[in-house]
Amino acid sequence: MEALTIKEIMEAVNGRLLGEFDNLDAMVEKVETDSRTISEGALFLPLSGERFDGHAYINEALEAGAAGCLTQRERESYLPGKFYIKVDSTRRALRDLAVWYRRRFHVPVVAVTGSVGKTTTKDMVAAVLSERFDVLKTDGNKNNDIGLPLTLLRLERRHQIAVVELGINHPGEMDDLSAIAQPDVVCITNIGDSHIEAFGCRENTLAAKAEIFNHAKAGALAVLNGDDSLLLTLKGKTPGKAVFCGRGEELDYRVEELESDWRSQITCRVITPTGTCRMDIPALGEHMIYPTLMATAVGEYFGMLPEEVAEGVRKFAPTKMRMNIFFRGDDITILDDSYNANPQSMRAAIEVLDGYAGTYKIAVLGDMFELGPLATALHAGVGEALGNSHVDCLVTVGELAKSIYDAALSSRVPECYHLETRERAMLTIHDLLRPGTTVLVKASRGMEFETITNYLKSITEEA
Repeated sequence: MEALTIKEIMEAVNGRLLGEFDNLDAMVEKVETDSRTISEGALFLPLSGERFDGHAYINEALEAGAAGCLTQRERESYLPGKFYIKVDSTRRALRDLAVWYRRRFHVPVVAVTGSVGKTTTKDMVAAVLSERFDVLKTDGNKNNDIGLPLTLLRLERRHQIAVVELGINHPGEMDDLSAIAQPDVVCITNIGDSHIEAFGCRENTLAAKAEIFNHAKAGALAVLNGDDSLLLTLKGKTPGKAVFCGRGEELDYRVEELESDWRSQITCRVITPTGTCRMDIPALGEHMIYPTLMATAVGEYFGMLPEEVAEGVRKFAPTKMRMNIFFRGDDITILDDSYNANPQSMRAAIEVLDGYAGTYKIAVLGDMFELGPLATALHAGVGEALGNSHVDCLVTVGELAKSIYDAALSSRVPECYHLETRERAMLTIHDLLRPGTTVLVKASRGMEFETITNYLKSITEEA
């Protein structure tokens, strides 16, 4: 973040100064919302939720080195040498500050959304663009009305392009995120069952995701998954040109000659409107063609050469806990996809495990949240998919995952175990491990399955 004066911050958030501090030319170089990791001289912005109120930590943040803070209410006392800016809503102020700050930069923004694969696509697009440009990108999946403003507040003059991820779980949220990002390029990965409890059906999910175009720049490029029948309905309805990516021969960006070494990468030939290029993708699963094709389309839009795009793809690295591959001793492999899960990503992960070159394959799966009345059927569908694979063993944890177990058992998966806790599951997995084992670990974020991955790493040796 480039330095702002207190006066500029007050103007951006429509705030007024409290206390006796009066040096409006004092500078702030960082905005932070966590009092536990405050930086010297930062602006502390306390947020409030159903179970917490950041205002309770204002003094702690200021004493830890914050130069000042925003606040929704007046204080009984004010620390000397610290500034306090009163606003109606700190959450709204964060949004307003980010929008105001973004206007200082003439930097194109690429916004990525969709039901599945947002973070992977964001990372792939950023990897490609970084071959030519200085790129700011969303850290991890900080993609909501807090993470997006904090990302844009990291913009500096050196940046040439920003790649941001937009995630929603309720109708109406995307309109606000679009107003903050004001994208020049929009990528939509797919329309699936994520958060369907809130949206009701995929058609409603499409409508909610399509709000990303509400505040897109005039003529913004849309890069869409052409193998998704719902996204195909957006043809002719976007603010500017739309290009479609996928398998279909009629699509603008597609792949041929897809091959996998079933260890660490897939290769393919990418066909674009301008030619063809061989790509080595350092990840597994046919679903990886979509982030690759989208990144290719975005790279071409910004004038990149095929060899630059291919090199950027080659340098792609997935975000932590998103199909990270750990090679261990005794030819044991851990496929850590534990960050989150929904029916589409669960099936994609099973396909990776199915094709992986291990002699004994274990799927460790947990609950998928926010699926509403469809939860039982969608979990059962995952179990049926396991029955159509070559997975040798299933270990499930969680009340919802019991439906995966039941369906897998009925679908004749050779070994099936359902455990009530992660701890019991870990003991079972310990007894199942043998040389040549490949283990997939995947569940929704709230299941905290990274603890299983960490346990597996602790009981195996590095290769």
